Amino acid sequence: MPEPFKPADVKLLELMKVKVSRKEHFNAAHRLHNPSWTEEKNAQVFGKCANANYHGHNYELVVSVTGEPDPETGYVMDTKVLSDLIRKEILEKFDHKNLNLDTPFFRNLNPTAENIARIIWDLLRPHIKPELELNITLYETERNFVEYPAH
Repeated sequence: MPEPFKPADVKLLELMKVKVSRKEHFNAAHRLHNPSWTEEKNAQVFGKCANANYHGHNYELVVSVTGEPDPETGYVMDTKVLSDLIRKEILEKFDHKNLNLDTPFFRNLNPTAENIARIIWDLLRPHIKPELELNITLYETERNFVEYPAH
């Protein structure tokens, strides 16, 4: 049985970083398309993803925050706070949307999984303490996913 926590052990906690993650889900449609290319080139590069009528994904999103646990609470970040933040900043903006048409983020930016992950990071970063690391993992399919920033 481990010994009980003692205030003197706080120094040890300062050396440890912990990653806290929250997994969420959203559904969205998009079209991969470069407007400066011909339809033929878009089809050649993006394949079915260039469909003029769009296509959809059931995205899995994992948001991870890494840092030292607060000595008073033991939290790196309260997961309820993280959950609420993701719901407000991401799910309300992306879930059941056409990313090309319904969001301002992809009017001039191709909504690839890479760009979606970067936009999610940009939306969350201002709301998370600067001393904490923020990482986004976005699953576009069960087998295809991106991580931002890459390590």
